[in-house]
Order: sequence, then structure tokens, then C-alpha cells
Amino acid sequence: MSRRRIGFWYRLAAVIAKPPLVVLFKRDWRGMEHIPADGGFITAVNHNSYLDPLSYGHFQYNTGRVPRLLAKAALFDAPVIGKILHGTGQIPVYRETTNAMDAFRAAVDAIERGECVAFYPEGTLTRDPDMWPMAGKSGAARVALMTKAPVVPVAQWGANMAMPPYATENKLRLFPRKTLQVLAGPPVDLSRFYGLEPTPDVLREATETIMAAITDLLEELRGVPAPAEPYDHRKARAEQRRKAAGEGANQ
Repeated sequence: MSRRRIGFWYRLAAVIAKPPLVVLFKRDWRGMEHIPADGGFITAVNHNSYLDPLSYGHFQYNTGRVPRLLAKAALFDAPVIGKILHGTGQIPVYRETTNAMDAFRAAVDAIERGECVAFYPEGTLTRDPDMWPMAGKSGAARVALMTKAPVVPVAQWGANMAMPPYATENKLRLFPRKTLQVLAGPPVDLSRFYGLEPTPDVLREATETIMAAITDLLEELRGVPAPAEPYDHRKARAEQRRKAAGEGANQ
């Protein structure tokens, strides 16, 4: 999709969002050369702030290849935001409903039309105590193996400094002025998975390959090493429940 086909609604969203982003934040953008000039592709992005879609969206818009993000279906019912989401072609995600597969089919269709579909493979804001990417979900890998579309890993850092995830007080911290860092890397090589049955093991390994590429880029942005194993929120919650049960039994 070329810049001239971005469309009215995306241009309107840019007119609304870009001025405050330019005024309130500094930018450190790298890796735009890895965004394909044409053809369908996937971006896989880490998620550590509610400002992420604006930070990443600004970066991607300036490449001329606008993304179709997967967003919670409830947002599409909001009076203003919903209109913009519909108009810009974002993809609603209906979690745990009979419509849950609609997002998957819409993502495949968009890629086959030559568009970019952006995934947050973690599925939610990171719960990692040190803000590293968590273990990913398999949606991006599943679509990638089905379409054989390039998967461009993208790491971002800085939006979380302005709006930390799950903060209960002082959510927006604009001063001192923060730098929104976005780094895109070369496409992840998933060719060894092509033609294989998409079993849970295959999808897990492909997802881990994608998440490792994102984490490597975030290491480059942050300048510190990531943990050896990604944080797994489900395992952490199970461990917390186990400890709580053990403590209760000992009282």
C-alpha cells in the first residue's frame, strides 16, 4: 500500500494525533528500511504502554505503509474512536466469543490484499516487572505461516516512561520530555516452519522465534540484557496461587 492510498480516515487520524506527539515527545526512529515498500506483511510489536499505538503508529505512518492493528472490539463502539477505527480499517478482536476467528480471517485477507497487519503478540500490556516482552500468543505466527508474509519485528521504548502500564496514580508523565524510541529489524526467518502442520509445538516455536527477535531489538534500544527466559504471566499467576494455597494450609 503506497502513501497515496493511505486514505481520508488515516490522514484525519494523523492530523489529530501527530501535532501533540511532535510537540510533547522527542523521537528516535530506526530501521524504516526494513518496512517493505510493497506487498502484504506483518509487524510484531512489543506492548508496554497505552500510548504504544500512537508511538508505533506515528513511526509506521511516516514509512508510507500504514498498519491495520488488531484492537479490542469494544473500542469500535466508542463514539469518536470507533468511527476512526472503522474508517482506518483496524481489525476488531472478539475475545472468547463465536466471532473470535473473524480477526484471524480479516488479518489474512488484509495481507493478501497487500496491506500491513500489526500484531502485539503478547496480547496485552506486558506484566514483566522490568518491562521486557512476555511470552507471546500464537496469532501472529499462525497468520505468518498461513500467508508466508514477511514478519518485521518492532521494538519500542519510551511511551512507558510517559504512561506506565497499570499505573494507578499520575498516569501521564509528560515532563521532562520523553523520547519515543522505535526500532524495526529485518524480517524474521520462519522458512523452516513453512509446509509444516501448524501444531501447538510448531506455533509455539515460531512464536518464540518472533518474540526473540523483538526482545533482541529492545535490548539494543535499552542497552541492557534481557532475562534468559521471557516472563509467562499464566505461569506466574499459577505459582502465586500455589504459594497462596500453601500459606493458607500452614495457617
